[in-house]
Amino acid sequence: MMHTKAEHTWTVLLERIREAREAAMEAAVVAARDAGLPERGSAFRALLENCALSRKPDQVLGAIHYLRNVEGIEDSPPRVVNELFTDSGIEPPGNLSLYLNRLKERNFLVVPSGKDDKNRFAILTPEGQAHL
Repeated sequence: MMHTKAEHTWTVLLERIREAREAAMEAAVVAARDAGLPERGSAFRALLENCALSRKPDQVLGAIHYLRNVEGIEDSPPRVVNELFTDSGIEPPGNLSLYLNRLKERNFLVVPSGKDDKNRFAILTPEGQAHL
């Protein structure tokens, strides 16, 4: 009985943390829009700064999140991801495919079935969202 109660407590706490993280990410996007930031690069940079994403793999994960959830882009070839970095004034990843494959290996990204395992269609897994 005590073990079940402890598990439930942890589940509730983890859910609250997840909700707070999602709210913080949404607040970063809304703040960027409300501040009148004129370009997507500024909004993406604000997302990276507000979520303290300084490592390149984390930035790539953030870029996929931004493209999917903020801009609603489902097909993002390397050119689109690299343009987002360039627009934000951040050096694009040198070998994007390598970063994406490593993020898939860590179960942070997954390619939906029917997309021929193309990285351009990768989406964040719950683990990837939690990592951000």
